[in-house]
Amino acid sequence: AGSKLREVFDKINNLLSGKPVQTEGQTVSVTQHPQGLEFVCYKLAEKFVRHGEGEVSFHRDSAFPIAVVLSGIWELHPRVGDIFLAHLHKKCPYSVPFYPARKEGTSVEEYQRMLGYEVHDSKVEEQDHFLKRMSGMIRLYAAIIQLRWPYGNKQGAHPHGLSYGWRWLAQMLNLEPLADVTAMLLLDFLEVCGNALMKQYGIQFWKTMFFIQKSYIPRIEAVTSSGQMGCLSRLKNFVQKCLQAEEIPLPKGILTPSFWRT
Repeated sequence: AGSKLREVFDKINNLLSGKPVQTEGQTVSVTQHPQGLEFVCYKLAEKFVRHGEGEVSFHRDSAFPIAVVLSGIWELHPRVGDIFLAHLHKKCPYSVPFYPARKEGTSVEEYQRMLGYEVHDSKVEEQDHFLKRMSGMIRLYAAIIQLRWPYGNKQGAHPHGLSYGWRWLAQMLNLEPLADVTAMLLLDFLEVCGNALMKQYGIQFWKTMFFIQKSYIPRIEAVTSSGQMGCLSRLKNFVQKCLQAEEIPLPKGILTPSFWRT
């Protein structure tokens, strides 16, 4: 509910503003320790990324309520946003976007970690689980860049707005595609913020969509084996439908004005 989100936002904002906050039966304040604020910013940013790789990966619509709170906090407390991006880029290099190359002397295990895989006791997580986590983080990022906290000051610019999404998309299409990963990330990104990018960039956006259909999808196909076609097929269908309709649908779960009255 909108009222519940406001409560969450106010509590986080009060904590970061140095006000005493009640939690789990005790009162806490960042002023209780000289590094209290820095610690809270760090842990809060880390928590938001965890929401992306956990909650959003399983409940895709949850990207929007989480993102709108973070967007508002980022506006008032830029340090949280900076640290959030650092955590996000470390956990999901594709959010830069960047495909790390393996350097000489880097172990397989270390390289897997650089690519975003979780490695425990020399066991690398399964591909499905890895893709799900990356998907959740990209969807959260794509939601953040288009949302603003509705009760904030609208005079200033969004702290990390759609221009960053436009840049992400352009840079992504300049990279050589990877099997599995590239198709999934492009589809996630376009499903979540394609509509907002279409409204902002108009004809330039449609030129990009046409480029994806004519040039980039064939390049993804060239590196994709027959067993990895699922996501690529979904991306193909999505792009084709959008180009035919000359419209990108609003994402599922977007927060409507009526949401804030609940």
